[in-house]
Amino acid sequence: MTSSENPGGGVRPRPVVDLLPRYAAGKPPVPVDGLVSYKLSSNENPLPPIPAVQQAIAAQTDFNRYPDPLSSRLRGALSGFLDVPAEDIVAGAGSLGALNQLLATFAGQNDDGKPDEVIYAWRSFEAYPICVGLAGAESVRIPLTPDGRHDLEAMAAAVTARTRMILLCTPNNPTGPVLTSKETERFIQTVPSDVVVVIDEAYQEFVRADDAVDGIEMYRKYPNVVVLRTFSKAHGLAGLRVGYSVSNPDLTQHLRVSATPFAVSQIAELAAVTSLQHIDDVVERVQSLVDERDRVTAGLRELGWFVPEAQGNFVWLNLGSNSAEFAALAGERALSVRAFGDEGVRVSIGEVEANTRFLELCAIYTKPPQRS
Repeated sequence: MTSSENPGGGVRPRPVVDLLPRYAAGKPPVPVDGLVSYKLSSNENPLPPIPAVQQAIAAQTDFNRYPDPLSSRLRGALSGFLDVPAEDIVAGAGSLGALNQLLATFAGQNDDGKPDEVIYAWRSFEAYPICVGLAGAESVRIPLTPDGRHDLEAMAAAVTARTRMILLCTPNNPTGPVLTSKETERFIQTVPSDVVVVIDEAYQEFVRADDAVDGIEMYRKYPNVVVLRTFSKAHGLAGLRVGYSVSNPDLTQHLRVSATPFAVSQIAELAAVTSLQHIDDVVERVQSLVDERDRVTAGLRELGWFVPEAQGNFVWLNLGSNSAEFAALAGERALSVRAFGDEGVRVSIGEVEANTRFLELCAIYTKPPQRS
């Protein structure tokens, strides 16, 4: 490009960058006099890591050394915890980092200049279109059903010769429903075996539905299935960025080539391993959040509000054009929630007082959410 073609001068990004949405992280609450502020906008665990984890990382000092690039201790601990070979696990900087490694390996632009296709439900995790676009692939978005679930039939019908990957988010962020074992297995069986099916289970520990799919079970049965999980949510380690993928050797051998070296720091690895060693304490904390989630969803339904099945640590309000107004009213009450344009509002499950204040707002709000 000459200076006449770029009259503003300076360095320009790849053309795809200007076409991608910007990731909008949940904002902190604005302080309100007389009220304790609560952040319910980022699906964070409101509880800190368990005491054993805090003690372990406080004692760590070897930050002058690079971490183990293979995260061997973490993979060994996960191998025992999940009953899978350590060689099938690839660590990443959160499940998002693990996803980027998958895309870099299996989906992008081909030698003929044509992009691969990546299919996913929409709306789903906000980073999907950004990650897919930066990888050089093309997003194929399939609308959710009116109750916020994946339309697996439509997703299967969208598969073409250019499809290289399918992303299944369960529970779906931001709407909340899970995929069932039967429907997921039926879907996998309809997909060509050379298409990578990624089951993104960032909120797996919060699921209580008896018929929910178990990604590890699907990985054991189908060589083209990859599972994504993270320590950010249930374990309360979002700030340390540690996640992983689980896949069969035919996929993992290629994935290791694209894996980011030193993606998981030694402090993150130690925290994750320690958390697994004290899993009963983690489960107890997760259950307290599940209890709060159930209290919130029951309260909303008592008001006559439609709420999709909530199986993560959040609830979805299909408020449409009223989304910004509701988010602003929450802000006036020192609550930050996450509005998605004119689609709806996602509210993370937080501290008991925060959840109660949220329900009190809903009780006086006169424009309840509806089915799509």
